[in-house]
Amino acid sequence: MKTWLIDTGPIVAYIDSTDPWHASVVPVLENFRGKLLTTAAVVVECMHLTASVREGPEALLEFIARAGIEIFECTRFDQLRDTVSLMARYHNIPMDFADATLVLLAEATGFHEICTLDGRGFATFRTRKGKRFLLVIQQ
Repeated sequence: MKTWLIDTGPIVAYIDSTDPWHASVVPVLENFRGKLLTTAAVVVECMHLTASVREGPEALLEFIARAGIEIFECTRFDQLRDTVSLMARYHNIPMDFADATLVLLAEATGFHEICTLDGRGFATFRTRKGKRFLLVIQQ
């Protein structure tokens, strides 16, 4: 089964019809047949960014349920330590907390295809074993 990691940008663009990426993201996500994985940090960012959209948090919850997104914990101390290390390594890109948690999720699961709008970041980011990400949305 095809498995993608999913970042904040495509989720928010899917929910917010005024987002400049909405028209590009909707067909990608609606035509995807597989499993989506993300982290709690991504969900928190999405909740924050959709709060100003009419019924945004409800639409987010519905999307997560309908898509069957598997959400992984990312706040254990060892995970926090590793995210801080990654964020320091990529401070010039920059890498935010949610990005770092997705890199760690890729390491933990072995999945490296990512649905993101952060092409610059994820084209540069590597796992600690040097594994590259495959961007499923080309920009």
